[in-house]
Amino acid sequence: MRQYRLKPGKSMSVLGMIVGVIFIFIGVTQVIQFGFFGVVWTLIAFAITIYHAVNVFTNKGISAYQVDVQDHDIANQSGDDEDYAAKLRQLHQLREDNIITEEEYRKKKEEILNTKW
Repeated sequence: MRQYRLKPGKSMSVLGMIVGVIFIFIGVTQVIQFGFFGVVWTLIAFAITIYHAVNVFTNKGISAYQVDVQDHDIANQSGDDEDYAAKLRQLHQLREDNIITEEEYRKKKEEILNTKW
């Protein structure tokens, strides 16, 4: 199982950072008067701004979510025998049609046969 982490694009993070800065400004100048709610508003706006700033100014960034992908070999174990046979037939046909040389044929056949069955 492979895991991929996805983060927002640079343009989306720039927009998020700008909106975060606006919300911080609103929080500091207007909403902070509402006590606890104003403090929470400003802290959340600050967190949003920092999150997007990290994604804008670094290559790695912070992922928004993670995707788990199952390897093709594990998912199609039942169909692997057919895949090997089809690859070998195709390789044989390429040799018969003189598209590849005998040496290329032997090399590729060995490579196919050495892969995990």
